[in-house]
Amino acid sequence: MFSLTKATLPTREKALPGRAQAVAITNRHAVKGTPLLPPFPQQMEQIVFGMGCFWGAERRFWQQPGVYTTAAGYTAGYTPNPTYEEVCSGLTGHNEVVLVVFDPNQIALEKILKLFWESHNPTQGMRQGNDRGTQYRSGIYTYSPAQLLLAQQTCATYQQALAAQGLDEITTEIFEAPEFFYAEDYHQQYLAKNPGGYCGLGGTGVCFANELS
Repeated sequence: MFSLTKATLPTREKALPGRAQAVAITNRHAVKGTPLLPPFPQQMEQIVFGMGCFWGAERRFWQQPGVYTTAAGYTAGYTPNPTYEEVCSGLTGHNEVVLVVFDPNQIALEKILKLFWESHNPTQGMRQGNDRGTQYRSGIYTYSPAQLLLAQQTCATYQQALAAQGLDEITTEIFEAPEFFYAEDYHQQYLAKNPGGYCGLGGTGVCFANELS
């Protein structure tokens, strides 16, 4: 039976204590050869997405021209430097997410957001497909007021498209990015290292508008 602990977010007081030291990772993208850790080139922007298991989500973004690097990690919780096991317990409050670092001169944020909306089901609350738990919730975590506004606008646009097809309300959380914690090394570019690995990514089949208002 699905644990109630994993279905609801913990309070700060009940979250696991975590640790002061960050997880050590290899600072090289297994596909692109670019750094995973900042500082990034000056022209780059970054944004963070939660859309279920981060393995398939990360691959979807690194495949896009104009994306400089990607990394799997955790955000929007309370526990500092959490482990994967702690996040899966439902007692950290964190979401499994992907950091996307991109060159806005090569790929527009609108295109990245379109990919986000179409690549998963943003109406499912604390789950994504068969993956159930607070760490699988849909989320957009932004790094500027302009990003936040565009994320909110695209959410409203996509909600209209979903409603027209009789689908439910979007449950995606959208707010300024909290601290991003890198996931363990074996999670980084997981599907490049394990081509036959699990990928639960799947959209609603509803296309985003060709032009964003």
